[in-house]
Amino acid sequence: MEAKIAMRKILEKHVPAAAVSYCYGLWERYQFDFVASKPRRTRLGDFRAQLGYRERITVNVNLNPYNFLITYLHEVAHLEVYRKYKRRQPPHGKAWKNHFSGLLIPVMNENNFPLSVLTPLLKYAQNPTASTGTHLPLMQALKNIDAPQTDMVMVSQVSEGQLFRLNQKVFVRGTLRRTRVVCVEEASQKKYLVAAHAWVEKI
Repeated sequence: MEAKIAMRKILEKHVPAAAVSYCYGLWERYQFDFVASKPRRTRLGDFRAQLGYRERITVNVNLNPYNFLITYLHEVAHLEVYRKYKRRQPPHGKAWKNHFSGLLIPVMNENNFPLSVLTPLLKYAQNPTASTGTHLPLMQALKNIDAPQTDMVMVSQVSEGQLFRLNQKVFVRGTLRRTRVVCVEEASQKKYLVAAHAWVEKI
């Protein structure tokens, strides 16, 4: 009973109110361990399975409710694929895409997402990728929810040839290569690939 109460409290705190019962129902159905994890730079969430132990899902605690919900369902999709196929499927292959899209369908409405996020999410769900970061419209919409400072923008929002500051260094914005932008550090003239959804300071 304590585990059920704790899980529901976590979901009530971190996902949109209209999605709490749905997310809780998935946890009850599959009985996995769940952790709202401290922030990690390299991942938003993960799924782990080890023989003899319950599967474990983690999602970064600092995500906004919409990103938390998407990431939670992303990881539950991994669990569903694991339960059905064990490890006979690629991590983000067709089976995972189908399961993830199916899990998203019940929540893709304006009860759970603002239209600014829902519109790119509907597009993304048609062919989901390993990371939402590779779908720039969705990532930009999710980043805009956080909007840490008015003088911060995503690299993809900086015009080519314009200056921006990242990690105390000044860069010139170059061309977009899929999900990364070629940028030149002004002082050294070295070229760097910067994630298109990275937050930078306008100059």
